Amino acid sequence: HRPDMLTPDVIAAAGRSVLCWLATVDEQRQPNVSPKEVFALLPPRSVAIANIASPTSVRNVRHNARVCVSFVDVFVQKGYKLNGTARVIGPADPDYASWAAPLVAMAGTRFTILGVIAVDVLSVEPIIAPAYRFHPAGTTEQRQVADAMRRYRVRPAGDES
Repeated sequence: HRPDMLTPDVIAAAGRSVLCWLATVDEQRQPNVSPKEVFALLPPRSVAIANIASPTSVRNVRHNARVCVSFVDVFVQKGYKLNGTARVIGPADPDYASWAAPLVAMAGTRFTILGVIAVDVLSVEPIIAPAYRFHPAGTTEQRQVADAMRRYRVRPAGDES
């Protein structure tokens, strides 16, 4: 029995991320990293990713099931990397409805979901900006957020100044 991979911290970090990134490998062993906008973590150790426009990811997963899913809160500059194996689940598969349900709820009518890339998570590693490691005394989440907001030229919601 493997332990739960998707802890509350991992789930919360995914919820603060706009995209996840799916890394796959093609038949020539060329890596491919593709952003995915509609994804859901399904405890204890699964990730469902909507195939909206992912022919390369689908082809690669069918060739090599080993994948990596990562997501980062771009303001705090922390996130997680999930390594695992994936399979493609299409509308004709008997378990498609259960895998697709959380994705359909997220996408609504905005996107047509062609299928689901279902990931079985085998390991989880934190992603942390180098500033946290190399300058721990002066690096806080609040400072990282302030620096990122300046860099991205954005303001907190409701700040009209």
